[in-house]
Amino acid sequence: MTQTDPILTVAGLSKTFILHLREGARLPVVAGAGFELHAGECVALGGPSGAGKSSLLKMVYGNYRVDAGTIQVRDGDETVDVATADPRRLIRLRGQTMGYVSQFLRVIPRVGALDVVAEPLIGDGVAREEATARAGALLARLNLPERLWQLPPATFSGGEQQRVNIARGLIAHRPLLLMDEPTASLDAANRAVVVELIEEKKRAGVGILGIFHDAEVREAVCDRVIDVTEFARAA
Repeated sequence: MTQTDPILTVAGLSKTFILHLREGARLPVVAGAGFELHAGECVALGGPSGAGKSSLLKMVYGNYRVDAGTIQVRDGDETVDVATADPRRLIRLRGQTMGYVSQFLRVIPRVGALDVVAEPLIGDGVAREEATARAGALLARLNLPERLWQLPPATFSGGEQQRVNIARGLIAHRPLLLMDEPTASLDAANRAVVVELIEEKKRAGVGILGIFHDAEVREAVCDRVIDVTEFARAA
C-alpha cells in the first residue's frame, strides 16, 4: 500500500430500507455505487434531494449498514472495510482516521462550547491547556463571540451551533473527512472562513467527501462531483 492509493474506495454498494410500519415495503436507495477518493482532494456528492446523498455519507461513516458492496478506508498501513467492520474497529477508525461534520450538533447537555470543540484533541492525547487554546483560536476564527465559549451550544442559534460543529469536526487531524452541508446555516462571511479551512485541510492531505448544496462553496472547494442519481436509478 502506498500514499498514492485512495484513502476511500467504494465498490458495488447497495442499500434498501425496509419500512416496517408499511407492511415491510422496500425502498431502494442506491445500487452498485462505486467511486474513489484520494488524499488532498474534495469530492462532492451531487444530485437532487432524495437521491441518496446523505444515505451514502452515513454508509461510509458506518451509521447505516449496507446490503452489498465494500467501503474500504485506508487506515495507516492497513485497509478497513466499513461495511463489515466490527463495532470496536469502527470506533477506532473514527477515532484516528475518519471525521464527520453533520448538519446538526449533537453534544452532551451543559458542556460548554470550548470543551465541546477541544474534546477530539484531548482524545488524541493533547494536553487540555493546549487543546482549549487551539479550540478558542478556531472558534474565534469562525467568529463565535468569546462570551459564548463557556456556554452550552444547545442554547445557541442554528448558525452558532453549526460553527461549533465545524470547529469540532476540523480541529483534529483525520485523513478522511465527511461533511454534510457544513455551510447550510452560515452567512457569507463565515462561509468564506469554512472555505479557507477546507482548503487548508486539502493542502494537509486530507481527503474530503461531502454534500455541498451551496453552489459557490461547492465550486470553490470541490475538485469533482459524483452524480448520485446514477446509483439511485440503478436501485
